[in-house]
Amino acid sequence: MKELVEVIAKALVDNPDEVVVTEKTEGKNVTVELHVAASDMGKVIGKQGRIAKAIRSVVKAASLSDNQRVDVDIR
Repeated sequence: MKELVEVIAKALVDNPDEVVVTEKTEGKNVTVELHVAASDMGKVIGKQGRIAKAIRSVVKAASLSDNQRVDVDIR
């Protein structure tokens, strides 16, 4: 999941070098934290959070086959 979030985020931002994705696993729960530059935060979140919701939906759909629960935190 980490790679998926990283590819999506780097495609959206102006500073792809500043994209940092970390993954924490606790049993069947996985938390993916996405860190971007402050100037790119709006591009990752989108108007009314639409892009952030889309990223979370794609990750959730991809994680169904792994039988895991994945949360995406944008920081």
